[in-house]
Amino acid sequence: MAVRSGFPILSTRDLARLEAFYVEAFGAERSYAFDDAGRDVYVALSVGGARLGIGQDDALDGSPNGTAIWLYVDDVDTAFRQAIDAGATSVAEPADMPWGERVAQLRDPDGFVLHLGAPA
Repeated sequence: MAVRSGFPILSTRDLARLEAFYVEAFGAERSYAFDDAGRDVYVALSVGGARLGIGQDDALDGSPNGTAIWLYVDDVDTAFRQAIDAGATSVAEPADMPWGERVAQLRDPDGFVLHLGAPA
């Protein structure tokens, strides 16, 4: 048995808002949707070469805990500004790291931590 691929699934109380954020901030494209009684309850997004799922969870309470997503981008500074403009909040401004990457950290509208990285 071999693992062929994987992707995170984020749970949210507002699927439409969170999907719109990833579309606006990172150019995500919907590759799949499942609806229940005419309402989207799950979407799969292609975010460049990455995949991300978002599931509707009306019973969700509290903020995300212990989940972070790392996205390699072409330009950390530009991606950081786009994400902020789309509704993210800054955790750490773009900076060069000692391991040779430029990295920034933010939170999406639901509070999930996003790391943006690129070679310095």
